[in-house]
Amino acid sequence: MNDGDSVTAVLIAAIAVAGLFGLLIGSFLNVVIWRVPRDESVVRPGSACPGCGAPIRPRHNLPVLSWLLLRGRARCCGMPIRARYPMVELATGGAFAAVAAWALVGPLSGWALPAFWYFAAISIALAVIDLDVHRLPDKIVLPSYPVVAALLLLPVVLDRDGSALIRVAVGGVALWLFYFLLVVIYPAGMGGGDVKLAGLLGMYLGWLGYRELVVGAAAGFALGGVLSVLLLATGVVTRKTLVPYGPFMLVGAWLAVAVAVPVSDWYLRAAGL
Repeated sequence: MNDGDSVTAVLIAAIAVAGLFGLLIGSFLNVVIWRVPRDESVVRPGSACPGCGAPIRPRHNLPVLSWLLLRGRARCCGMPIRARYPMVELATGGAFAAVAAWALVGPLSGWALPAFWYFAAISIALAVIDLDVHRLPDKIVLPSYPVVAALLLLPVVLDRDGSALIRVAVGGVALWLFYFLLVVIYPAGMGGGDVKLAGLLGMYLGWLGYRELVVGAAAGFALGGVLSVLLLATGVVTRKTLVPYGPFMLVGAWLAVAVAVPVSDWYLRAAGL
């Protein structure tokens, strides 16, 4: 094996380890998704069957694998286990692996890896909770502000990029203020939780760059508008149905992370700028 092959093998192994770590985080996110909207502790008591209340043994709580071995049913009472549980774990594992690959072989600073792992975790938790209960819990969103500020400060300091710190502040304030004005103008369109989430997204997108900030905000609106029209046209929802907007904001932000630079370059070329 030559040096190039050795480096590739190490990178693949590191990304795989990140994915396994994400699976474990995903298992914890399932607890967060279930308990936080119910104002329950995510620490105590330990995991228990929602059907009969029996404690779940550690060997029956392995991410994805336990669900497959148990064939989607609780060992204690036979209650069906929703497929959403392994889906959340797989989504988190995939997201953690993708972020690791972005840092190892892409443009993301390695010091920003913890910040974007955290972003991936809260994105999945908040999206699922909002779809479930139409709410973005303050218990997740508000404490995330100091956490995100600290995690993004790490690459700012270690990479000596003072301009990124300014972008974080500008992005957070600008997107929060934009959504706040939208709620004031049209209160029925979205809620206060969306405004609070907007500040967090603005901090992340601002750290990446102003193009990411603009594309992320626009993508959220575009996704929300297109899907709402499709749901109305197909009769899945009516004009009185509450459609959670948080997932669109989160997906739009991640789309900006992935494609903001090529999309903005294409737009500028098409506009002759």
